[in-house]
Amino acid sequence: MDGDLYDEFGNYIGPELESDLSDSDSEYDEVHQQNDEADETGAVVEMNGTADAEAVVLHEDKKYYPTALEIYGPDVESVVQEEDTQPLTEPIVKPVRPKKFQAIERDLPETVYNKEYMADLMDCPNLIRNVALAGHLHHGKTCFVDCLVEQTHPTFVRRDDRDTRYTDTLNTEYERGVGIKAMPITVVMQDFRNKSFLLNVFDTPGHINFSDEISAAFRMCDGVVVFVDAHEGVMMSTERTLKCAVQENLAITLCINKIDRLILELKLPPTDAYLKLRHTIDEVNVLLKSFSTSHEYQTLSPVNGNVFFASGKYNICFTLLSFANLYKEIYPDIQPKDFAKRLWGDIYLNSKTREFQRKAPSGDKPRTFVEFILEPIYKIFSQIVGEVDDTLPRVMSELNIRLTKEEQKLNIRPLLSLIYRRFFGNFTSFVDVISQHIPSPAENAKNKIQLIYTGPMSGQLVDGMLNCNPDGPLMVYTTKNYATPDAASFYVFGRVMSGTLHAQQDVRILGENYSIEDEEDSQTLTVGRLWIFESRYNVEVSRVPAGNWVLIEGIDEPVVKTSTITDVYLNEDVYIFRPLKFSTQSVIKIAIEPVNPSELPKMLDGLRKVNKSYPLLSTRVEESGEHVIFGTGELYLDCVLHDVRKVFSEIDIKVADPVVAFCETVVETSSLKCFCETPNKRNKLTMVCEPMERGLAEDIENQLITLSMNRKNLSSILQEKYNWDLLAARSIWAFGPDYVGPNILVDDTLPSEVDKSLLNSIRESVVQGFQWAAREGPLCEEPIRNVKFKILDAQISSEVLHRGGGQIIPTARRVAYSAFLMATPRLMEPYFHIEVIAPADCVSAVYTVLARRRGHVTQDLPIPGSPLYTIKAFIPAIDSFGFETDLRTHTQGQAFSLSEFHHWQIVPGDPLDRSIYIRPLEPQPATHLAREFMIKTRRRKGLSEDVSVSKFFDDPMLLELAKQDLNKTAECVFYFGIIIIIIIIVHSCSCFFKKMNAPQAFESFLLFEGEEKLIVQKETKVPNAYLFTLNKEDHTIGHLIKDHLMTNPKVLFVGFRAPHPLEHKIYLRLQTTPDVHPIRVMKLALSDLVTMCDHVEEKLKEKIAVKKLYVYLLCRVKY
Repeated sequence: MDGDLYDEFGNYIGPELESDLSDSDSEYDEVHQQNDEADETGAVVEMNGTADAEAVVLHEDKKYYPTALEIYGPDVESVVQEEDTQPLTEPIVKPVRPKKFQAIERDLPETVYNKEYMADLMDCPNLIRNVALAGHLHHGKTCFVDCLVEQTHPTFVRRDDRDTRYTDTLNTEYERGVGIKAMPITVVMQDFRNKSFLLNVFDTPGHINFSDEISAAFRMCDGVVVFVDAHEGVMMSTERTLKCAVQENLAITLCINKIDRLILELKLPPTDAYLKLRHTIDEVNVLLKSFSTSHEYQTLSPVNGNVFFASGKYNICFTLLSFANLYKEIYPDIQPKDFAKRLWGDIYLNSKTREFQRKAPSGDKPRTFVEFILEPIYKIFSQIVGEVDDTLPRVMSELNIRLTKEEQKLNIRPLLSLIYRRFFGNFTSFVDVISQHIPSPAENAKNKIQLIYTGPMSGQLVDGMLNCNPDGPLMVYTTKNYATPDAASFYVFGRVMSGTLHAQQDVRILGENYSIEDEEDSQTLTVGRLWIFESRYNVEVSRVPAGNWVLIEGIDEPVVKTSTITDVYLNEDVYIFRPLKFSTQSVIKIAIEPVNPSELPKMLDGLRKVNKSYPLLSTRVEESGEHVIFGTGELYLDCVLHDVRKVFSEIDIKVADPVVAFCETVVETSSLKCFCETPNKRNKLTMVCEPMERGLAEDIENQLITLSMNRKNLSSILQEKYNWDLLAARSIWAFGPDYVGPNILVDDTLPSEVDKSLLNSIRESVVQGFQWAAREGPLCEEPIRNVKFKILDAQISSEVLHRGGGQIIPTARRVAYSAFLMATPRLMEPYFHIEVIAPADCVSAVYTVLARRRGHVTQDLPIPGSPLYTIKAFIPAIDSFGFETDLRTHTQGQAFSLSEFHHWQIVPGDPLDRSIYIRPLEPQPATHLAREFMIKTRRRKGLSEDVSVSKFFDDPMLLELAKQDLNKTAECVFYFGIIIIIIIIVHSCSCFFKKMNAPQAFESFLLFEGEEKLIVQKETKVPNAYLFTLNKEDHTIGHLIKDHLMTNPKVLFVGFRAPHPLEHKIYLRLQTTPDVHPIRVMKLALSDLVTMCDHVEEKLKEKIAVKKLYVYLLCRVKY
């Protein structure tokens, strides 16, 4: 019997089961495993797993709160700071503050008309007028718009102390006191017959720097009202406005504004005021005639009804007809139209016969305009501005004007505004001029489409635009982008040319680079909301028919400058509307970078946004990595930088010193035929270049000459105006660097020498290489200008594989560069045209400031009927920075100037002369400027300091250059001998002149080329001052003489004026102390220059300039 089957008492318990054994073993293993883990972690755990309550835990090991890692997770970085890094006045979590960069009305203001009625008028194109208000700075455009807003918005109240400027919505515009953006506003107004019109009015900036806004506004309009200050007359911006309006083929009307200045400031008699008004109108007509290319031009005259007189400050606005209607209320028998025709010109009323006549009845009889219009206005002004008396209510009652006692106690300005508002009523005369002399969108559709549409004038699409059909295919032209209130995106502003634009409509947006062949620049988007833009508020509409302006939401992403919006699906090809054409160029540039490099993406986003906001702004990234902004002037770029810093990027940026854009040109024909081979040695191109004829580049840029012209007409223009031969006129391949570029590529090969079929097969590649070269010249990668490239020979491979674009394009670029470098390359710098208004006693200070900046005066005339003078001058753009501040300092703030880009002029000196040493931190002589500009520009762009010739010439070409240098050595030695002889002769004459005592004659003689004359004139008003006039257009010598004369302590003043592009003379004005004669000082200076030029003779690269110098210096003075 097995004892394991029984217990100690003899009871049978049976054998043990396998499950009990496994359970006990697993429990034993778990207990031992827990004990082992406890030993590893250093914790003491009992067999039952409970913690010992008596265990001691250190203070630093206690854990009261969870860690930041446990709360926020591994993706959040937590920082513990033991000291305050922020003042108590600054909150830890700053409150969200809405951005406010512009004045906006949150609620729709009350108007004298129903908003729904205004929206219904949009369906009547014949009752719509799209008009722009343009003119010079501070000539009263925005103030006039305030009058329109005041008459259509009852809740709008104008301030007495200053103008409200309703359309100047940006804060920067208020701070600077000048309009920056062209702002539209739509109002409903009635004419004299109480007929309502929907007026879409564009208020444009007057500052010349923002002429791009005027160009964008004019594309939206059918007519323009040119504002001219009655006091200042026609100014610089007025001329630009008239020229742009003629180019855009707009209907032009004229407003003589601020007529109150003739009375209150100039205090002119009524007769003199009439003469000044007539002179202003005649001046505008002369400009219109000069700008008009056809024989038919719009004559502006008050008799024709397209001229009205106004003063927005005092609510004055009238035409001859509206004033005649005022007389009809007193004399019901008169005919207003007949009477109005007799209120302008040399027409007088005979008091005895009661008849109008051309001849004055008596010597002091005033003209009808003076008698019936100006004298009543003068009397009202004199009654209110003069001494206060009790006759004011009686005089006003005669004019049917009732004044309360409270109104009689008003100040002069509000009282005058109140009286003239009641005397003239609403601006119905303005509506009459607009409605009668500016066409409606339907009437002007044909003229507008022919000007701005790039496609053929046929098809269903064009028919819809020509008829301004709201049911036709959708075509919208956008020219402006306006930032949203938070500056995060843009609203697109445009004009519906055909069809009807609906909210939430799918449209196709075509950019400026879109074409039928390349449709990459297009995108399909959904239109958001639509508004009628009212400057400070928007009126939302569900649709906008043809002929109206519209503000569009949600499609700004692909739009940069202008765009064309059309239906998604059309049955015919769609062409884009023409990009904007500007009257000026962006020649001022500055480089910027963020203070914090990590904020570079923010700055780039800001640059993209300002590029959308400013029509003429352009940005570029140089090879050095710097971001460059191009603008029209200092104020323009200052506004751009403000928007980058404060509005769009909200970052701190560093700004480099402003510089200017340069151009590269040539002054001679290439000295030898330049050729280049393709990398595969299968093709060879030969080319030369030469300067273009004077005026041809400007005609191409102004699109007076285009490749789309009829070939016969193009050839006739080039032959008759520029003396081209027939073959060259018919062989123009392209303009460069674009279709309106100032460079020409001509095929000058002969069919007997070149296979024309093979040459034409690579034409596109050659044109691309030429335009690439014209876009970035070899001197400092600036655009090439005024150069004609000729293809003389071409050896083309017969296999298509060997003459691909990859072989031809870079070769065409290199051969263009080599031909350019062999044609005496030069740099061109932009010149500004400056207009200064100053009193007579400040004119001399203007001359002084200009002389210090290489400027010269071209016109100095008084303003008729005014104590002010207008000084017009030219100044290099690179020397214009700070000119306005310097001018105001020298004139105690009495002079005011504006400047605009005018032309390009060659910089004196040779940019490739390596013998010139640029002294750091010192002004360079005139002949070193080209070299200095080139080196500093190349450094700024990250290029090597000098041009590498081997980079653009093949080895065979370099060998040809070496042969040519050997042939020139003999010629150089010959010229060197002649120069030595001239030095001896001049030195002998100089020694002889020193023995003389008084000047008796001044003459010159011929030595090398043409007859050189040096004319001396004594100034009668200024003591001891002479004017030296040299019949030459090369002003390098003039700069040399001036710089040397300024070192003489006996010289009081030296003035130098470089030649005007249309002149061929150099002027030097010299004034000395009384103890020495100016001619003697000039003679000694010339003698010293001869001696100083010895070192130049050793550098034969300047032999031509030195030769001219000695011709000018060989002048004999008898004593």
